[in-house]
Amino acid sequence: MGRRAAAHLTDPGATDRRGRTKRAAVTAACATALLTGAAAPTAPASAAPEPKAACGEGSYQAEAVLNGSTWTARRGSSVVYTGGDMRAATQAAVNSLTSGRTSKERVVVRGSGSIAAGSRVSLPSYTVLDVCGTINVTGSGSGDQAPVYARGARDIEVQHLNLTGTPLYGIFLRNVQNVVLGQIDMRLSRGLGIRIDNRGDTSQWTRNVRIDTVYVSGASSHAVETYGVDGLTIGTVTARNVGESGLLLNQTINATVTKVDADGAGTGTGYAAFRMANRNGRVGSGYPTNVRVGEVVARGGGRGVFCVSESGGAVIDRVTLSNTGNNAILIENCYNVNLAAQSGSVSGGGEIRLAARSEFPNNRDITIQNLTVTNSAIRESPCGENTTFRNNRLVNSREDIC
Repeated sequence: MGRRAAAHLTDPGATDRRGRTKRAAVTAACATALLTGAAAPTAPASAAPEPKAACGEGSYQAEAVLNGSTWTARRGSSVVYTGGDMRAATQAAVNSLTSGRTSKERVVVRGSGSIAAGSRVSLPSYTVLDVCGTINVTGSGSGDQAPVYARGARDIEVQHLNLTGTPLYGIFLRNVQNVVLGQIDMRLSRGLGIRIDNRGDTSQWTRNVRIDTVYVSGASSHAVETYGVDGLTIGTVTARNVGESGLLLNQTINATVTKVDADGAGTGTGYAAFRMANRNGRVGSGYPTNVRVGEVVARGGGRGVFCVSESGGAVIDRVTLSNTGNNAILIENCYNVNLAAQSGSVSGGGEIRLAARSEFPNNRDITIQNLTVTNSAIRESPCGENTTFRNNRLVNSREDIC
């Protein structure tokens, strides 16, 4: 069982586990970089954001347009659908694209309408969808139905999508690769926002997924969930009063997330603003650092950060967690997790807890650092292996660690 060290940040000279001051440790790291030729430790640089095109701008190969109560889908001068059904018009426009294409073709939807929860618009490979309007999902259904759906496809893009109503899933993508989701806004009263997985064929990863900006409110399940994804880049997930997690990563590797911002995610449950589960971050039989999260913000809800069921390989740079109903942070049977690598605060709500279930190996290589903990607690039980508590400041808070 490894030794653990705790050093509370009560002044600028707080020590790390080797007894050096924080400033000295940084200076030593920079000196080492000069001697070895390695890069000095710096905050990751962020590229300037690309300007976002307005919905519907640019060239396209097909479109579905609402005029009065009539939808018309056309490719060039050819009309491929006329009627009152938004789903049928959108699918007809998609189906009119070049058969067997090996480069992307684009469909623009101009207008708002309804789609039944028990139906879907299916996107084949090399399809770009841009929805300039709002889809309202009505009724009920079962299975993997979603207004935007793809399975076994590649090179798919959804540039803009506004969604309301009662979907089973807002977007459902299974065993796909090379996916881009741009500006996604879902204001729901049921369902799961975005689900991307490989559960149709678990021998194959879903690969290379990018989500720029997603806002989800009112979902009864998660705002965004992945399972079996290799290569994930997310800008911002904003979750408001969703029933379960803001962002849930299952068995997902090589992931970079800029920010998770959650109000009321998983209220009354054990879910979290940001949750990792089911061997998330496990590469082969190990846990090299491959999941990088810039910031997690949680206000109220269930938990703030939750790592469970043999997950790890993660660095979370900053956390701001306040008044969570369950644990502010729970790390349970996880490996190589560095929390608040840069800074963080936990205020009120549930304690910071390191725990373990008997069916999995105990926590290992966990670092909890740079936190200001107010009106809460830090507790480790049972003792993990090679746990480090460093530069944490306790304000009206208690600590019970090994």
